[in-house]
Order: sequence, then structure tokens, then C-alpha cells
Amino acid sequence: MDDEPGFDDFVAEQADALLRYGYVLTGNPHDAADLVQEALVRLRGAWPKVRRKDSPHSYVRTTMARLHISIWRRHRREHLTGEPPERVHHDAFPPDEDQGLWEELAVLPRRQRAVLVLRYYEQLTDAEIAEVLGISPGTVRGYASRGLDKLRSSLSPSPVTHGSMR
Repeated sequence: MDDEPGFDDFVAEQADALLRYGYVLTGNPHDAADLVQEALVRLRGAWPKVRRKDSPHSYVRTTMARLHISIWRRHRREHLTGEPPERVHHDAFPPDEDQGLWEELAVLPRRQRAVLVLRYYEQLTDAEIAEVLGISPGTVRGYASRGLDKLRSSLSPSPVTHGSMR
């Protein structure tokens, strides 16, 4: 029995797209699922207001980005271990030909990754990204520049040098 008409339909229609967006933000299918779930819980609480005023899709994506940022702020320190964790990739996410890009995107620092996702996946302007992340537009441009430089250097083949030895 649905006391808020349209919410179930919205979730059914948007769940896959939101899960992909969560994966782009987090780089991990399990964290992506948790992020989507928490964002949908918050959307459900605000559904009557959001349904009348705003785009629910925009609301939930902004909520996901802000939740992801709050996770950074709580867990700023790295946890060092003796062995690196195993990387498990969900088949429904990146196709094999894009796997290298996704792997390189996942190793970027979280803020750089978030800026690149918001800029190129969400098509937001620097001012909009700054507002969502709570940073200045100049900082957005700096994160984007450093993130793109890291992606370019990691994805481009290393130049072969042919030096002569005497």
C-alpha cells in the first residue's frame, strides 16, 4: 500500500541509473548500493515536497554527492594493511574496453574523482560543482586539472627512450 504515489515508480525507473552514478562516485559496487539506498531513504522522507517542487532525479543525485562527501570527511585517514584488498568488479558496470579508465578513475583522490564525475558525467558547471561540494570554483578547477593530468599520464603509453650506451 503506497501512501506516496509516484515514489515506487520513480525508484523502479531510476534505480539502475542511480546505481551507475553511485559506482562512478565511489568506484565500488557495494559502496554504490549503500549510497543509493541512503539517498532513496532521504528522498522518501522528502518525497511530497520534492515531487511538487523539484526534479526528484536531481534531488537524489545531489543527495548522493553530498553523502559521498560527508563520508570523506568522516574517514579522511587511510587504513594501511599488510596486503592490498582484492578488487571485485561487478559485470553490470564498466564494459571491458573501458575497464582501464574506470580503474584509473577509482584510484584518484576522492575529491578529484568527484569533481571529474560531476563535470563530465553530470555535466555540471564549475560554479554548480563548487556549490555541491562546498568548495570554491577555483578549487574545482584545480582538482579537475590535477585529476585529468593523472588520468592522462596513467592512461597514455610511456614513451620509449632509445639512448646510446658507450
